[in-house]
Amino acid sequence: MRLRRAVAVVAAAIAATTAVLAGPTPAQAATGLASTITLSNCSASLVRYPTSVSTDQAMMLTNGHCYEGGLIPAGTVLQNRTSTRSGTLLSSSGSSLGTVRADRILYATMTGTDVTLYRLTSTFATLTSRYGATALTISATRPTAGISISIPSSYWKRIWSCKIDSFVPTLREATWTWRDSIRYDTACDTIHGTSGSPIVSTTSGQIVGINNTGNDDGEMCTLNNPCEVAADGTTKVYQGQSYGEQTYWFTTCLTSTRTINLAISGCLLTKP
Repeated sequence: MRLRRAVAVVAAAIAATTAVLAGPTPAQAATGLASTITLSNCSASLVRYPTSVSTDQAMMLTNGHCYEGGLIPAGTVLQNRTSTRSGTLLSSSGSSLGTVRADRILYATMTGTDVTLYRLTSTFATLTSRYGATALTISATRPTAGISISIPSSYWKRIWSCKIDSFVPTLREATWTWRDSIRYDTACDTIHGTSGSPIVSTTSGQIVGINNTGNDDGEMCTLNNPCEVAADGTTKVYQGQSYGEQTYWFTTCLTSTRTINLAISGCLLTKP
């Protein structure tokens, strides 16, 4: 898991809404740190759904293992819990724009995927008016192998650029198992502190995943050493290989009012 080691280591009214929520251009999203948020131990980003409107409260996305309560036990899903998590919103160049604060955990888990989605106290319109910030859009479609991506880490103020190499049906690390994980090519050798960084398509400028782990030491299925598990149970490890988790799953679970309902038919997010 690529969190920072302690010892070393989000008519006219429609037109206005579209303008507020357009987000960075693909080029801006691929080459800058705009819309990223620095946490105390991880990276994060200011995000929106494809259907979000300017009057909605903004959202912040990071990993499940970056949750302020610590690592979330396998099989556990957190929803609609109060939070006071704060982070520093960055400009494209990496300078501080100001502090954003959460009031609720909308969804968090380390089972099936590795995500925490927070609701912030400010609306999208407020953050645009105050800081000129526009949220990254969570893509509604599954990414494909071979596309070019960037991984902007707010923690390190550094951007990794590479391609999606392939997808791993089952990725296991210690007691946690993730599904349909994103495998990068070797150019994205992400490090601790990059946990929670958005995976951004350089073509669309939208978020297609979230960076979460990599194999540090070549060990088999241990903490910080994920292994790839085949259908027959065979495991393989690739020391130095980094991975991410898909995020379009959120869009499969949304109601017409943009709330997460895990009971919706076709919802891919892990249920309690």
